[in-house]
Amino acid sequence: MSATAYYTEEGLKKLQDELHKLKTVDRPHISKQIAEARDKGDLSENAEYHAAKEDQGLLEARIAKMEAVLSSARIVDPDQVDTDKVYIHCTVKVRQPQSGAERNFTLVAETEADIKTGKISVTSPIGKGLLGKKVGEKADITTPAGTTHFEVLEITR
Repeated sequence: MSATAYYTEEGLKKLQDELHKLKTVDRPHISKQIAEARDKGDLSENAEYHAAKEDQGLLEARIAKMEAVLSSARIVDPDQVDTDKVYIHCTVKVRQPQSGAERNFTLVAETEADIKTGKISVTSPIGKGLLGKKVGEKADITTPAGTTHFEVLEITR
């Protein structure tokens, strides 16, 4: 059983659309590739057939994983998120005391993360370290690059 994952309406729709594409476009395409490769003769030495079967297995695993995620997904209304503490779908402004650099992060579900736009996963080291913090609190976060220190300056929706 999957853990509950929280999404924005937009994020959940994006996942549902991707799953629909996998089932209605990618799955039939791979089936066609398998059929074409099968028509070429001896399957024991048919590299195209074996590659297509491997692709099919990977696709089916991906579909199963997405279905499991969607079955436990819940929508969070960003307008209902409390901004007293850092929670999922909050945008948090932080400062690194060592350098004085300030950054904004929006905490989102793992599949919605996009570091280029400042969206980080709540399961990432920084996301985990910031969850539950209040304005003025400090977070010491261990990342692969070492320990990073943040001070929470502001929490918004």
